[in-house]
Amino acid sequence: MTKYKLEYIWLDGYKPVPNLRGKTKLESFENEPTLADLPLWGFDGSSTQQAEGKSSDCILKPVALYPDSSRIDGYIVLCEVMLPDGTPHPTNYRATIEDDPDFWVGLEQEYFLYQDGRPLGFPETGYPGPQGPYYCGVGYKNVGSIARQIVEEHLDLCLDAGINHEGINAEVAKGQWEFQIFAKGSKKAADDTWVARYLMMRLCEQYEVDVELHCKPIKGDWNGSGMHTNFSTKYIRETGGQPYFESLMKGFEKNVADHIAVYGPDNHLRLTGLHETAAIDQFSYGLSDRGASIRMPVNFIRNGYKGYLEDRRPNSQGDPYQIVSQILKTINEVPKP
Repeated sequence: MTKYKLEYIWLDGYKPVPNLRGKTKLESFENEPTLADLPLWGFDGSSTQQAEGKSSDCILKPVALYPDSSRIDGYIVLCEVMLPDGTPHPTNYRATIEDDPDFWVGLEQEYFLYQDGRPLGFPETGYPGPQGPYYCGVGYKNVGSIARQIVEEHLDLCLDAGINHEGINAEVAKGQWEFQIFAKGSKKAADDTWVARYLMMRLCEQYEVDVELHCKPIKGDWNGSGMHTNFSTKYIRETGGQPYFESLMKGFEKNVADHIAVYGPDNHLRLTGLHETAAIDQFSYGLSDRGASIRMPVNFIRNGYKGYLEDRRPNSQGDPYQIVSQILKTINEVPKP
């Protein structure tokens, strides 16, 4: 039998957003393991702010399995955290997402690569040239010598793992990049995004580089980092219509506070009404409007208010599980005509 390296990863109990944790379990199988083959595993919740020392056991429940091409006979095992009685731990926000196989989600993860306390390409003091040439930039003066290598290696690791990347690019600020993930099913895109974050962070260890997910790490006239969330239900894609769309937008407006609460910390620093954002205290929607809270793609109205929508408010540090859970909750509150 072959002994496989199974990297169990999970989200801890830190606030305002969780951190990734991981440990390796070695298990022998006659054939390549499937999700059904993987056992539950425990961990010390008192070390992750998920339990007290006097009753510290938490349970890892495998929920998704990804090939890990960086390790021989390796897999990444994405887990939910459960209480000893088998119920979801209070920090297990994946368990709050309603199962909907027809809910489609695309997440645009922006991030900075940092080294020595500053974005890659920033001088030791001061700033590089202003924004303009860095977005989708080419050449050493725009993207440096390390970043693209990291981004390309990360892309290959994700594709090897079966994660559906739909694009990568350098972003508006120097040292800032983005990858985009799309999946069908209400939990799949969030699962894939957390695993992609894990792969990026682990890869960057080799380069002595950190992944900075904070939404506004550089103050001033520099773009922040978002995680624009594209979504559609079967009804929005196939039926739509202006009356339903307007009712849906009223639902989103009514629940602004609930959405902002889970769209990532310090979002007031990013959602200022500048740098392609709407103001945090306002709700708006518009056709092709990247300064709106929710953007309709260019052909959305022409197609009969059908297709998908983009919520531009979630930020780069937000928990995809909580974001998707709240969006789906608001949608399900709005009756269909």
